[in-house]
Amino acid sequence: MSVAPVLLAQADAAGAAAVTLARLILVVPEMVLLTGAVVATILGLSRSRALRDATPAAVVISLLAAMLLVPLVHTPERAEAAGLLMPMLGKPVRMAICAIGAMLCLVSIGLVDRRIEAAFASGRAAFDPIRVIRGEYYAFFLLSVTGLMLVSTANDLIWLFLALELTSLPTYIMVAISRPSRRALEAAVKYFFLGALATATFLYGFAMLYGAAGTLILTEMRDVFAAQAAAGGLGILAVLGLILAILGVAYKIAAAPMHFYAADVYEGAASPVTAFLAFVPKAAGMLALMLLLGTVGWHGHSVVDDSGARIFHDGLPRAVLYALWIIAAMTMTLGNVGALLQSSAKRMLAYSSIAHSGYMIIGLIAGPGLGLNSVLFYLLAYGVMNTAAFAILAGLERQGEEIESLADLAGLARRHPLLAAAMAISAGSLIGLPPLLGFWGKLYLFIGGIQAGQIGLVIIACINSAISAWYYLRLVGLPLLSPPTPQAEAVVPTPSIWPRVAALSGAAAILLLPLLVQPLVEAAQGATSATPADFAVVLRGAGAPAP
Repeated sequence: MSVAPVLLAQADAAGAAAVTLARLILVVPEMVLLTGAVVATILGLSRSRALRDATPAAVVISLLAAMLLVPLVHTPERAEAAGLLMPMLGKPVRMAICAIGAMLCLVSIGLVDRRIEAAFASGRAAFDPIRVIRGEYYAFFLLSVTGLMLVSTANDLIWLFLALELTSLPTYIMVAISRPSRRALEAAVKYFFLGALATATFLYGFAMLYGAAGTLILTEMRDVFAAQAAAGGLGILAVLGLILAILGVAYKIAAAPMHFYAADVYEGAASPVTAFLAFVPKAAGMLALMLLLGTVGWHGHSVVDDSGARIFHDGLPRAVLYALWIIAAMTMTLGNVGALLQSSAKRMLAYSSIAHSGYMIIGLIAGPGLGLNSVLFYLLAYGVMNTAAFAILAGLERQGEEIESLADLAGLARRHPLLAAAMAISAGSLIGLPPLLGFWGKLYLFIGGIQAGQIGLVIIACINSAISAWYYLRLVGLPLLSPPTPQAEAVVPTPSIWPRVAALSGAAAILLLPLLVQPLVEAAQGATSATPADFAVVLRGAGAPAP
């Protein structure tokens, strides 16, 4: 009997083992977060008040430890061995996620279980582990962040689906338990059922993509679609599957037409959870869209002219491009127009979050190079400036309840000048005022769109940015310039200082990170540069001219 088949089988087994080991090492930071989730659950159920109070500290330590581990385990060699579509995407992205996650954790310190802990301390109620939710809250917090990090290292559709669901499922519960009110429960129910519909939509799209490619692995799908593009264009099954997947994932980023839940859910949840929803699911959706679009590539798709000759051109398949274009234009416009009509600060920021998703889709359309780099940079900028704005709302209260109305911010500078300044900085950055962090994020997005020939979409984005100035300037003018109203006079800081620490830290980052724009953009470039080159090589190998 020939030994060749045996040797080949042994080589395949060794190769599979090497791939598995590389993937396991890559997800060591996520293992740390899962361990942190278990520790948070145990601490949150402890009878000792000191141990329960240490739960947020354990979460922050877990996030910082994971952030330090990422550059140690995510090397180019391991990423290539793991067969990732964008090998280095997870390195800067996961570090940024951990940093913003720590900031989001600060926003919630002292606000979870606040009333029941006061009852325990005063003796009005005996300790009952079933009545405390701190452990569950922070465990779900870490599980959702873990899902977000796993999205960036997904190498097949099953991994991507599970990572997206791990990101989303804990947030449904976080909304429900965020505060003891019917509004929170109503928001959670609406969020859950619409989320289930969106999941079914993109999962059906995943099934169609599998049917079109015959594989679940993203790199293999890229090769199959490249060969199809070289042979005459992508099949209708692949295009429809990708469009359905985009529509389903649009729910995660609160993009039109899947955006209707955002305002009600953001208003119904407590401010720390709203800040979490505004960044974590959105970042997961954006990363998922980058990976899905990377399977079809931004280069080398072909059309046939009237003479029957095949013409190769740069860009996404036309139907996908048109779908993204319409989604971007609708999302920006509906988000900003909706924000103009709001009197609630949380609903205003909810519609603002919708609009920012539209801006980022411009970078997705622009594709590799400055387009995708600007999306990653903008995600970092948006996470910092939006979290800072919500942290200010979380750090203030009136008669023991969190503030929601814009009128509550009137004259804030006279009583809390640092918080008023932080709100002004955050709102100015969300507008895109130079030289704040948000300005650089929008600048790179718009330049990327212009380079990709999407001038019309960039013009729509500029008009929408001008519209947004009206309601964002209210967040600047009311705290700094308006006299305090009787309603605003009753606003006081929360007993916990940590939300205000998060707000001031975010404002400082908005002012200081522009000094590091170039290194941050270069890090983003290293994270996204592999896909277009790989796709071009595969396409040329299939017989097509270089794009």
